[in-house]
Amino acid sequence: MSLAEVQRFGMDPVRKHVADYRPASRRTTIFERLEERAPPPAGYNARAMSDDAISRRKDQHLDLTLHERVEPEGVTTLLEDVHLVHCSLPELALDELDLSVTLCGRRLAAPLVVTGMTGGTARAGAINRDLAAVAERHGLAFGVGSQRIMERHPERAASFRVREVAPTVLLLGNIGGRQAAELGADGAEALMASIGADALCVHLNPAQELIQPGGDRDFRGVAAAIGALAERLGPRLVVKETGAGISPAVGARLASLGVRTVDVSGAGGTSWTRVEALRTVTPQQRALGDAFSGWGLPTGAALEGLAGSGLALIASGGIRDGLDVAKALALGATAAGMALPLLKAHDAGGVEGADAFVRLALDGLRTAMLLTGSRDVAALRASRPLVAGRLAEWRRHFEAGRP
Repeated sequence: MSLAEVQRFGMDPVRKHVADYRPASRRTTIFERLEERAPPPAGYNARAMSDDAISRRKDQHLDLTLHERVEPEGVTTLLEDVHLVHCSLPELALDELDLSVTLCGRRLAAPLVVTGMTGGTARAGAINRDLAAVAERHGLAFGVGSQRIMERHPERAASFRVREVAPTVLLLGNIGGRQAAELGADGAEALMASIGADALCVHLNPAQELIQPGGDRDFRGVAAAIGALAERLGPRLVVKETGAGISPAVGARLASLGVRTVDVSGAGGTSWTRVEALRTVTPQQRALGDAFSGWGLPTGAALEGLAGSGLALIASGGIRDGLDVAKALALGATAAGMALPLLKAHDAGGVEGADAFVRLALDGLRTAMLLTGSRDVAALRASRPLVAGRLAEWRRHFEAGRP
C-alpha cells in the first residue's frame, strides 16, 4: 500500500490515532443537538424508550465517537511498555508468514476481529455491511453491535444482517449481560441465530450503564445467564468488556462458568463512560461521567492478568495499528479487535478507506512478525517481549496474587 493511499484516506502512519477530529464548531453543533433533549423523567428506564429515542441514541453514539474526543487524555493501553525483541537474522520471507489463527472453532486468515459497534438504524446497517464486506475480503472476524433493540423490534434485524456480503466470515452476535439474564439462553441464542451468527458475544458494561441516561442499575443474575449460555454454546460464546477491562478474578469466575473465550476490551481506547457523559443533559450525570471517563484496567494489564488462565483472549480497547496487534499477541492474545479506527477510516473513505486501513494494519503485523523472527502467530506469542514501566508494575501486582 502506497503512502498516497494512506494519505488519501486520512491515515497518517506516523500518528498514533487514526483519524483527525472535527473542529470545535462541529462539536458545538453536536452538543446543541443533544441539549435539545429534555432530561429523562424520574424512574426512566431504557426498556421503556421509544423507537425514536433508541434510534437517536445509536446515531448519537456514532456521531460522538466519530467527531468527539472519546479517548481520555492520559489513559493508555500500556502497550507502549511492551518492547518486542528485534531479530537481525530472521531467515524468513515476508510472503511465507502464516497469520492464521483459530477463534471460536473457526479458522481466520489473520488474527483480527472487527469488534461490534452498531446496529438498529439504516445508517448503522450500512456501516455494518460495508465493514463486514471488508472482513470477508481479508478473512477476519466481524461483530455486530448490541442486538438489544431486536428483542422488541424484530423489524430492525436487517441492520444486523450481513451474510449477503460476508457469507463465510466468522460472525459474532451481541447482547448485553443484563439482557442475556432477561432473555434466558433460548432467547439469546434465538437472537444470534436470527442474523446467521456463528457465535455470540455477551458484553459486560456496568460502567457505561451507570452513566447512561436510563441505563441498567441492577446487574444481578448475569453470571448465571452466562453459565447457561456457556453450557448451551460451548466455544461459540465470547464474554467481552466494553472498554474497562476484565480482571484476573472476573476471568477466573468466567472460566469456572464454562466460558472459553473473553475479549478483554480494556481501557486505553474509546471510553463509553465518556461517550455517555457527552450524551447526558444533566450536569450531575455529566460530572459523574467525566470523573469515571478514565476508569478501567488498561488493555495491556488485562492481558497480563489473564495470562495462564486457560482462556482464549481477544485483545481490544485502544488497538490502533499492526504493531499494537503484534504486541497484544506477544502478551498472549489469540487475536486483537478494533472498532474506532475502522469506523473513522470508513467515515473518511467508505469501504475502500476501511479496506486500506486493514491492509496497513496487516502489513504492520507482518513486519513485526518478520522482525521478531516469528514465522506464525504461535511463534510471536512465544517471543517473550520485554515488559517495562507501569505494565511491569501491573505484572508484579498480579504475580503477587492480587486480584
